[in-house]
Amino acid sequence: MPMFQPLKRDGLIGFEGGGDGQVLDLDTAVKDGVLGGVNGGGVGVVDEKLDLKKMIKELDLQDIPSVFICPISLEPMQDPVTLCTGQTYERLNIHKWFNLGHLTCPTTMQELWDDTVTPNKTLHHLIYTWFSQKYVLMKKRSEDVQGRAIEILGTLKKAKGQARVHALSELKQIVVAHLMARKTVVEEGGVSVISSLLGPFTSHAVGSEVVAILVSLDLDSDSKSGLMQPAKVSLIVDMLNDGSNETKINCARLIRGLVEEKGFRAELVSSHSLLVGLMRLVKDKRHRNGVSPALRLLKPISVHKQVRSLMVSIGAVPQLVDILPSLDPECLELALFVLDALCTDVEGRVAVKDSANTIPYTVRVLMRVSENCTNYALSILWSVCKLAPEECSPLAVEVGLAAKLLLVIQSGCDAALKQRSAELLKLCSLHYSDTMFISKCKLTRTIQ
Repeated sequence: MPMFQPLKRDGLIGFEGGGDGQVLDLDTAVKDGVLGGVNGGGVGVVDEKLDLKKMIKELDLQDIPSVFICPISLEPMQDPVTLCTGQTYERLNIHKWFNLGHLTCPTTMQELWDDTVTPNKTLHHLIYTWFSQKYVLMKKRSEDVQGRAIEILGTLKKAKGQARVHALSELKQIVVAHLMARKTVVEEGGVSVISSLLGPFTSHAVGSEVVAILVSLDLDSDSKSGLMQPAKVSLIVDMLNDGSNETKINCARLIRGLVEEKGFRAELVSSHSLLVGLMRLVKDKRHRNGVSPALRLLKPISVHKQVRSLMVSIGAVPQLVDILPSLDPECLELALFVLDALCTDVEGRVAVKDSANTIPYTVRVLMRVSENCTNYALSILWSVCKLAPEECSPLAVEVGLAAKLLLVIQSGCDAALKQRSAELLKLCSLHYSDTMFISKCKLTRTIQ
């Protein structure tokens, strides 16, 4: 049987590695968009010094022509070779296939009558040209973006009023869309320029744009320390309460970044206004995308006693409890963490106990979401049952706690979790006769 031969006809070459036996020439393939040419132009002049591997890695494109993809690795080919069946693969991948003892074509599973591989130079040139054009265009755009970002930073140093808002708005669009712009702003000292615009007399129009830019940047410790000034934090908190939904989310994200810094002071977030704003985000039924950012900020600040006291005073406990059934697993874990933290203090435990839905909602979580959620829920149940055993233990057992605890004890979870479950089970049993409690431990109700 004859070996595979490229189909040559009037300067055209067919390569069947793409799976459809197309007959193409280089200029036509790129110009006519068959392989996704750039701006509909021809092949053009490319720099042969560009490294294909580097270009593929830096571009990280999703819309790569299928004929460029190796059927084995599903990655762009850098050294395409063709088998006698007409199928094309990355050289390294097909050699690995052969080394495993296979004497077949991976795509068609045909037995190979010749294991020779032929470099597909035309396809390699197509791949190289396509990626080169994309890469050069990307570099040019990056240079344009860098230059424009530097220009805007210069404008911000002197612009006022609406001109400042327009400049910030444009810079926000650039830094959100381009990694190079974000790096440029940081390297050119733009963080201090932008941060300086936050102050007691800053309008929310300016402040919201500034915050949107800052949350997009990789801030260092000095930048975060500068943002911890009370006047700046106060403005951010104001916008958290009165800004648009996007601005509220950005403010929560920015404050969370400050909280994670070593030099952070708890008094900066011990604010009635801040906590009210966060709870509004948590409860907002129209914009559910604010729930996670708010809970992600509440988690680290709830470790501070003054914050927990304020949360209890604003009625945050029943609000958090009531939203538990509507939360996704990630947010549920965050909310349970905060409720468990609130149980650290007597006033917090009382508030959690007095919330009508605490026991049924936390019992429902056990063994249903994650081990962390089960751990936090058990800790909350232990706190309220220990605080008021005669009131809470029977209620917990009636909604299926005993059966759930037995499931935890018999599961493969952490030993400390099993120990806590056994202690809680013992506490609950004190209010029943042995026969009655055994009947409460049946799994029928739990399964239902």
